[in-house]
Amino acid sequence: MAQSIREVMTPDPVTLPASSPLNEAARQMKQRDIGDVIVLEDSSVCGVVTDRDIVVRALAEDRDPKATKLADICSRDLVTLTPTDSVEDAVRLMREHTLRRLPIVDGGKPVGIVSLGDLAVERDPDSTLADISAAPANT
Repeated sequence: MAQSIREVMTPDPVTLPASSPLNEAARQMKQRDIGDVIVLEDSSVCGVVTDRDIVVRALAEDRDPKATKLADICSRDLVTLTPTDSVEDAVRLMREHTLRRLPIVDGGKPVGIVSLGDLAVERDPDSTLADISAAPANT
């Protein structure tokens, strides 16, 4: 069983500048079959935007996806971990803050992301969530 986040995180997360339009984030999510993009300001993590954020904070509010910037809708109150933090730390933080994803940073730079599904695959591989998380996308 993995002990450090480095062992379960998805390395090299997709990042975009805060000034990027929403449609670019949506395009990256589709092309890479992911549900989140880490948002950067001056090469440092400043937020996360998810596919749900795009729908709830932008489209449902009639915002133009080409004119709305990631900075306008991303979650900025971030909880992060480092690659050497433990899987237990991730579980605790996700539970305490009701999070589905945690950016993994090293020296302020994004190096990975860990999701609820990643932890399910690691900790409870026979669970329904682990099965869903490990299955190929149905695009």
